[in-house]
Amino acid sequence: MIPWLDDDTLEFPPTRRALGPRSDAPGLLAAGGDLRPDRLRAAYAQGIFPWYGEGQPILWWSTEPRMVLQTKNFKLARSLRKTVARFRRSPGCEIRVDSATETVLKACASTPRDGQNGTWILPEMQQAYLQLAREGSVHSVETWMDGELAGGLYGVNLGRMFYGESMFMRRTDASKIALAALICLCREHHIPWIDCQQQTSHLASMGAAPVTRAAFEAHLAGHAGQPAPQDWSYHPRLWAHLEVGDADGEPDDEPPTV
Repeated sequence: MIPWLDDDTLEFPPTRRALGPRSDAPGLLAAGGDLRPDRLRAAYAQGIFPWYGEGQPILWWSTEPRMVLQTKNFKLARSLRKTVARFRRSPGCEIRVDSATETVLKACASTPRDGQNGTWILPEMQQAYLQLAREGSVHSVETWMDGELAGGLYGVNLGRMFYGESMFMRRTDASKIALAALICLCREHHIPWIDCQQQTSHLASMGAAPVTRAAFEAHLAGHAGQPAPQDWSYHPRLWAHLEVGDADGEPDDEPPTV
């Protein structure tokens, strides 16, 4: 039986009570409650996140294992390296942070996903994350080309932890460029892990790997409560963080696409 959260408190059940891998909903921990900022921050600090569809109550999850991208392990494939280099050289191409967060949220919500009908980024979810953005706990990383938003991503920041939520692209590789910029920001601000929640082959190809729930929660205990970075603006000098520490992931077998 999944616990129903009390609207008046911010307490969650212990994550060890989440449904196991043999259940119909592995990782499901609780239902109900609301999406007010204090509850969302309390959830993320414990490795819990909301994910539900239209017509469902708010569902709270703690997946096991957890997909994590350690920023030191980011794989910048040769083709993507050339794409980023061309983006950096091209007039009218730039990375912006938090300049169009609402648009990024709506674009992520409307992007079709393989194996999914509809979206989990419902209007009330968008409003909840926009409120967190106003309070400095949600950031959007945006790829701009010729004055147009070409792609981007958004996520939650607590202390020295970043929780990736969703990404979209309108031009080829624009979301990957935004992810590369996020890696630079995280390296600049000494944020070693990006939470990716679910396991996918795409994330694995870029260096993400699963960790146990225990390892994930131990990392949160040491990082989510630290002071959060105050300056999330993106400076071109931050691209230098890609020149050290990343792994080359594939041969140069395709031309740059930007």
